[in-house]
Amino acid sequence: MTVDRALAESVDLARAAAEQEAAGLVGEHLDVVADDELIATHFFATLDPAYRGWRWAVTVGRAAGTDDIGVDEVVLLPGDDALLAPPWVPWSERLRPGDLGVGDLLPISADDPRLAPTFLTTDPDDELAEASYELGLGRVRTLSYDGRVDAAERWYAGEPGPEAPIARAAPAACATCGFFVPLAGGLRQAFGACANEFAPDDGRVVAVDHGCGAHSEALVLASVPTPSPPPPLLDEYGIDVVGGPLGHEPGSVTDGDTAEPLGHS
Repeated sequence: MTVDRALAESVDLARAAAEQEAAGLVGEHLDVVADDELIATHFFATLDPAYRGWRWAVTVGRAAGTDDIGVDEVVLLPGDDALLAPPWVPWSERLRPGDLGVGDLLPISADDPRLAPTFLTTDPDDELAEASYELGLGRVRTLSYDGRVDAAERWYAGEPGPEAPIARAAPAACATCGFFVPLAGGLRQAFGACANEFAPDDGRVVAVDHGCGAHSEALVLASVPTPSPPPPLLDEYGIDVVGGPLGHEPGSVTDGDTAEPLGHS
């Protein structure tokens, strides 16, 4: 669509309108585009450093049969290389594991795919309430199939799974450990809780093929005591003559000498 000549020439009018919105922040004239037969928009660069790549858009128009031009709208619009904020994400989608703190409440939607409705709910004063809770009933919703699969995949691929460094170095799997307490329900065959206070996963969910060095059967063999050496043998009856009178060999007996065992009279 061809831009009306009078509207195309109204650059000064459009600039003045933009200056009223941001004095001193209106740059060079970039373009003029026809919006309709008698409506056009002038674009000016912005000098505001906080809006890199944005443009002032001033829409002008006139009535048929008159040359009087008026300003319809002045807005700041992003250009092709404008710096934009990231797309808005709802709070429920921004939440990540570990974000929930003390006193925070996490609303659960009624159609959460991780949960499925149960077939039995009881009044808190009903006589069936106690028995129902013992059987895992009495709750409005429980884990659905999708919820169980999601949890199982997340746990198995994370630190509680078999690929954790501590599990790869373990002497045996948790399934054979006496401190392993299997979960109830549909996750029983794959997961349980650790009940060893000295284990790094104490009180946490672990996979049956997880493991650590605190396995109940990681027994340390008692060390065999080293036998004491026998007492030294003392020969109290041997004769050991050291030195002697000149002219005699050590250990020889001279005339008139009587050899007696040392230490005896």
